[in-house]
Amino acid sequence: MANSSGDDYTREDAEESLDILRAVQDKVVEAIEQAASDDVLHFLIREQKLDVHHEGDQGVGPIRRAVLESPLANQHLKRAVITRGDDTPETVLVPDEVERNARTALRTGKPVVLYGPTGTGKTTFAKQLALRHCTGYSLHTATPSWTAKDIIGGIGPQLTGSSGLRSLNYHTELGAVSEGVKRARDYGIEYAVILDEITRADISQIFGPLYTAIENRNQTLIETDDGETIELDEDVSIICTMNMSDRTVNELDNAITRRFAMVELDEYEDDDRRSLFEGWIDDELGSIPLVDHDDLLALFEADYDGINNGSEETSRGPIMRFGPMHYRDVTVFLREALQDEELYMDDPELAVGQAFRTFIVPRLLNSAAFPQIEQIEEHYRALNNSFDEFDLAPAAELARRELDAERRQMGSYE
Repeated sequence: MANSSGDDYTREDAEESLDILRAVQDKVVEAIEQAASDDVLHFLIREQKLDVHHEGDQGVGPIRRAVLESPLANQHLKRAVITRGDDTPETVLVPDEVERNARTALRTGKPVVLYGPTGTGKTTFAKQLALRHCTGYSLHTATPSWTAKDIIGGIGPQLTGSSGLRSLNYHTELGAVSEGVKRARDYGIEYAVILDEITRADISQIFGPLYTAIENRNQTLIETDDGETIELDEDVSIICTMNMSDRTVNELDNAITRRFAMVELDEYEDDDRRSLFEGWIDDELGSIPLVDHDDLLALFEADYDGINNGSEETSRGPIMRFGPMHYRDVTVFLREALQDEELYMDDPELAVGQAFRTFIVPRLLNSAAFPQIEQIEEHYRALNNSFDEFDLAPAAELARRELDAERRQMGSYE
C-alpha cells in the first residue's frame, strides 16, 4: 500500500492503492485516520463508497466510525455515513402548521412529543424532523417492559473469558438518551434520539430521572466505566411519539406536559387529506386501469369520514380517531395485487376488500372496545352495500368474527 513512509495520506495514495482498499477494510480506516485533506475522505466515501462496499447499506462500522471521528469530515459527510440506508421520505406530509410548530419547539431546546391518533404519520415525521434538525438520529420503540434503564442506562451483567473459564462481571450499559449524548459528543454532531410509542410504557417510571436532568442540565445522567460523565447536551434533541387514540392530554402526567413541548398531529384539513389520497392513488395505481381512481378515492373518503365522524347509514357517531396514512398501504397492496394473475389481477373488486381486511380493519380492531367493534362491523357492512364497485365483504367478515368472539367471551363471564 502507498504511503508506507508515514507521511500524510493523499488522494493520489488512495487512487494508487484502490485495489488494496477494496480488499482490506482496515486499510480504509488507516487511510481515513492519516488523510492529508478532506479530499481523501471525499474520494473514499463520496466517490468510491468504500463504507458501503465493506460495511453494507447501513450501520456504523469501523470505516463510518472513523469518518465520524475524523476532524477533516464536515457535517455533510458525517450525515452521509451515519444515515446510509435511511429510507425516510423527503416529502413532509403533515400539515404545514404542525411542521412549523415542531421545528420551532425543537429550537427552544425542549424535548418534543408528537401526539395524536394512529395513522397521522407521527413516526415518519419524527424521523424527518430529526434529519432536518440534526446530523443523525436513532429510533427506539417503547415496550411495556421499559424502565428508566432503557432511557438513561444502568449496571448490567457481562460474561468474560473463554469457554469453560467464563466469569460474570458487571459494567455500565448506556440507555437511549445517554447513548445519544455520547454519540453527539464523540462524533461532534447534532444528534436526535427518537422514543417511539412511549404510551406503551409507564411514562412516569421511564422518564423519572430524565425529568430531573431536563430541569438541571448539569445533572449527571450516568457515568461510564471509563469515568466519563454523561449530561444532557444542547446538541442532543429528544423527540417522542405518543398514540393518543383513547386518551387526551389531560390524562397525561403533568410532569411530561410541563417539561416537553406537546405538538399535536390530529385532523387533516379536507383538502390536505384528499390531496394525500389522490397522490397515493396516482403514484401507486396510475398505470393500472383495473380500479377506477375516482371510485377508490370516494371509498377512502367515506371510510375515513365514517370512522372519524360517524355515518348516516349506520345512524352511529364516530368510531374512533383514525389518521389518513393507513390508506397508502391500501394503494401499495393494490399495486402489487393487480399486476399478477396469480394474485388479484382477475378480481380487482375483491382486491380492494382484501386490502382493507389486511391494513385497515385490524388496526381499528387493535384498539377497539366492544361497542366500537360493533360499530366497525356495521360500518363495513354499510360500506359494502354502498359501493357496488368493490367487494368489501372480507373487511366486514373480519370485523364480524371479532365481534362474535367478543360476544362469546362476554357470555362466558355471565
